[in-house]
Amino acid sequence: MIADRPRDLWFELDSEERQIIGALRDFLQAEVAPTATERDQTGAFPFEIVKKLGEMGVMGAQVPEQYGGAGLSTRVFARIIEEIAAVDGALALTVASHNSLCTGHILLAGNEQQKRQFLPRLASGEVLGAWGLTEPGSGSDAAAMRTKAEETASGWVLNGSKQFITQGSVAGVYVVNARTDAAPSEEKKHLGLSAVVFEAPIAGLRIGRKEKKLGLNASDTAQLIFEDIHLPKEALLGERGKGFYDVMKVLEGGRIGIAAMAVGLGRAAMEFAAKYALEREQFGRPIAEFQAVSHKLADMATELEAARLLYLKAAELRDAGRPFGQAAAQAKLFASEAGVRACDEAIQILGGYGYIQEYPVERYWRDARLTRIGEGTSEVLKVIIAKNLLAQYR
Repeated sequence: MIADRPRDLWFELDSEERQIIGALRDFLQAEVAPTATERDQTGAFPFEIVKKLGEMGVMGAQVPEQYGGAGLSTRVFARIIEEIAAVDGALALTVASHNSLCTGHILLAGNEQQKRQFLPRLASGEVLGAWGLTEPGSGSDAAAMRTKAEETASGWVLNGSKQFITQGSVAGVYVVNARTDAAPSEEKKHLGLSAVVFEAPIAGLRIGRKEKKLGLNASDTAQLIFEDIHLPKEALLGERGKGFYDVMKVLEGGRIGIAAMAVGLGRAAMEFAAKYALEREQFGRPIAEFQAVSHKLADMATELEAARLLYLKAAELRDAGRPFGQAAAQAKLFASEAGVRACDEAIQILGGYGYIQEYPVERYWRDARLTRIGEGTSEVLKVIIAKNLLAQYR
């Protein structure tokens, strides 16, 4: 357990929050860590673990208590993601995407009926959520999506496809972003997008290819194909034609979780490398005593701590109801780069042992590599950060 102490600084956990994180750490060490490598090798989805996390309140971490959730702050949720990632990156991505994307979109844009219909089952972990944005021809350019939801007398008919969807083949609730209205112009192609929400199984939903990935193998990633899915009018999530703005807000929140995930993976790699460096001897002494190795560890520790403070700042701003998009972009950019560097340096410290699957640092690197892509690539985030910065001086 984390030692009990008052929360003197804004980035520290209070007593109740430390109990939450402490209980989670105990669970992760007892029931997740022993089988994390095996799941990475087999790609088996951890249904039972997810169910237990649901019972602990993790799958509905930020869902208000009135809808069956734990009602936790963004700051505590981000710390939860970091803790999970330090043990199992694939599980961290499952929890982060379920909470931030599908559930987060319903929390953001759903009406009262939709919240009462979908949130309790999502919060309990009874069903998982999937969020459909990316398409084969629409990645960073989200407004270029071609999936359509056409209005009919009775509701909507959904056609199209989505690519790289987390929980794509195991979800019970889907939030899908689609074009409902023609864009007024190429410059304003972001207008006319909307979101729909529905439960599975449903006629017309087909699960396409399940992706074979570099890492995060126990996280489900699949293609979704929509063939004349008939939905009621009540399936529309948020304001018609204004869905792009909701997407951007959902992604801003998701970036905090991905930043925390990157820190957790980098931390796991650093801790393993530090212990290894104290035990591994070359030229008659532990390699930790060599400056080349100790300086790598110093850089890793400093960058990861800075990354943690960045994501906690973004979380605090969000919890305070203040604009947090710039802070989230900066946190995700810096944390993802720092996390991957830490994992890479850990492999270097272990040398040949770092490159084989007998040791976990190669898994940490493979898992961390996605954090530079998901919820906005590093390149796109730099564009966003620079645009916001320059706007202050125009």
